[in-house]
Amino acid sequence: MNSIKSIFVVGLFVLMAVGFVGCNEDVATVPVASIRVDNLAADPTTGFNPNTGAPTGTTGKFTFFSFKTGQVVPDSASTSWDLGFRATTIIVNSPTSGPGTTQAQIVSGIFDEILEAPLDGYKSDNKNAVIKNAIPTGAGNGWYTAEGGGPSSPTIIRPIAGKVIIVKTNEGRYAKLEILSYYKDAPANLTGIEPSRYYTFRYVYQAGDTRSFNQ
Repeated sequence: MNSIKSIFVVGLFVLMAVGFVGCNEDVATVPVASIRVDNLAADPTTGFNPNTGAPTGTTGKFTFFSFKTGQVVPDSASTSWDLGFRATTIIVNSPTSGPGTTQAQIVSGIFDEILEAPLDGYKSDNKNAVIKNAIPTGAGNGWYTAEGGGPSSPTIIRPIAGKVIIVKTNEGRYAKLEILSYYKDAPANLTGIEPSRYYTFRYVYQAGDTRSFNQ
């Protein structure tokens, strides 16, 4: 009788231990997935100057995006946004550009193969630095190239393959982002006259306390 009771107690303990480990694994594991954003407006133009080819109808305002919510944030004074988009310029929510402590860097690699955010190398926007933006602006300097230019040859902006933006958010979480297109509806064949300043990108946001992007 005592032996049967002992076996029952041991078995119950093992089941409880397995259940406890399983629960811990569920809590510790934060699933991540790649999310695509289409046509994020970044101060789009309404036309072009026929003499210079310069864009017209722009406001000079940024569109602010949060990885945590996957939504546009209307208030630039908030710490809840991570990146701001205006034309080809991308700012991070750090002291020069906002009230947050967000940092970023561009790394070279294949988006799906970057399974962990770097430990260091992040920068804030700094208006007093030689390179003022954590995500550098200018053709060939950061995430894009520019071809053509002028009224007879409109500028075509193309994302540079293998350039991935890694972000460390205000809350100390990590995200990776790959820009897929700068034009509305992400056309495959560009002529330069398509509506521009509409970002299509994909990203992975890690909400847990880890640098892992492993899905």
